[in-house]
Amino acid sequence: MRTSVLVVGGGLAGTSAALFLAWRGVDVVLVEKHPGSSPHPRAVGFNARVGELLRAVGLEDELPKSRMAKGFGVRRVRAESLVGKKYDETFWTPPAQLSDVEYSPVRGVGVAQDRMEPILRDKARELGADIRMSTRMLEFSQDSDGVTAVVRGDGEPYEIRADYLVAADGHRSPVREQLGITRTGRGYMHTSRSVLFRAPLQEYLKDGIGQFVIDDVGFLTTYGDGRWVLMLDEQEYTEPELRQKIFQAIGRDDVDVEIITTGRWTISASVADRFSDGRIFLAGDSAHTLPPSRGGFGANVGIEDAHNLAWKLAAVLNGESRPSLLDTYDEERRPVATLCHQQIFARNDGHNRDGEPDDAELFDNNAMHFGVLYRSAAVIGAGPELPPAQLPERWNGQPGTRAPHVWIEPGKSTLDLFQRGWVLVADHPQWEEATSGLAVRYERVERLEAFGLSAKGASLVRPDGYVAWRSADLPDDPAGALRAAFSSASAGTP
Repeated sequence: MRTSVLVVGGGLAGTSAALFLAWRGVDVVLVEKHPGSSPHPRAVGFNARVGELLRAVGLEDELPKSRMAKGFGVRRVRAESLVGKKYDETFWTPPAQLSDVEYSPVRGVGVAQDRMEPILRDKARELGADIRMSTRMLEFSQDSDGVTAVVRGDGEPYEIRADYLVAADGHRSPVREQLGITRTGRGYMHTSRSVLFRAPLQEYLKDGIGQFVIDDVGFLTTYGDGRWVLMLDEQEYTEPELRQKIFQAIGRDDVDVEIITTGRWTISASVADRFSDGRIFLAGDSAHTLPPSRGGFGANVGIEDAHNLAWKLAAVLNGESRPSLLDTYDEERRPVATLCHQQIFARNDGHNRDGEPDDAELFDNNAMHFGVLYRSAAVIGAGPELPPAQLPERWNGQPGTRAPHVWIEPGKSTLDLFQRGWVLVADHPQWEEATSGLAVRYERVERLEAFGLSAKGASLVRPDGYVAWRSADLPDDPAGALRAAFSSASAGTP
């Protein structure tokens, strides 16, 4: 069979890739070796930036809102037990750095991974993606024109020929290994055991704390739906021993506890040394294995990988952009993954077991979620002198950063103007005239100061909602300036 893009792996990154590609009209097939999501979810809750991406594809009303405290990430305390004495609270972003600025029209998504994935799958299928569960890729090869994969479901093996392949096949990634792509980072750190259980403990979440480091037991957190997970040291546990650990962590033994399943987790940290090889691209855990953190870097960063890659693949497949645009995927996303790796170990988030946190500059949660900087050929004016991230109000519409959120009218944000194509934000008739003949939509916005513009300036926003270029004022030749910027940033075809 033939398709434009083959996605290997049906976790959050892979399913998101299929969703975002199908939403942009790309013919996509996804193969996943498992019949469904893991009964033991990893991720729980997704940040507001991911919420923005899902809002764009029409999923906002189908997903429960996060209860995450504004700016804090998930709150964590050390405690003698869930019901017992609480000690120091540890913050991901220091409270003194919290801002009252409203960065987004949405909040995070409060749902566990095993419930998020089916929602994404269903929406992807609705949009036309061909998703094949219980289907394993047996082998693959690429040439200058595409990728050939041999897959097997319930029957005989068969071939899929694709223009491009997205490898979202997990942290062990057979695709990455076959391509010989090495990784850099902390590497293996430790192995943990876990027990997933259900118990009526919602009354202990009223103060907004959702993570508990329990003395002499382990790490306890909630999925917000009646399910809890207790992380323990690596050893074998019988069911009575697990129940004893659960009761010790709760601080009560008169609670009805249902053990759902157990798990064994290898905790490691690494970033692939390149995110692509020819027509094959890595996304999610295959590109970066990031330990669980209150920055939410693992799953969220993987979904954002998929979003960044999807519009570029769509543009190249549609003939709007040259294949060189795809080089900017690695240029943009790999530095973000590397920064996330650094931020995890720059904080005391439970992973620095052999010493104090790394001595590195800290960027607060809002900077990491909304204020990372892309430097690539798809951005004009993001120089090496700029920091890798900072708060959006400090960027003030800087090219290479996410376009700022400003309310245009009740219920409608500037962010709602983007993601369907290239957009020119301005408030001057000469800029509207300048878009004539270009695949750029003009959007009149009066509050241009949020974009760092004068009343006669303009910003060119990419299909992923990032600013590609701006002119702070009106140049002598607006049409020529815009045409040159658009051709360069989009890798436009003649």
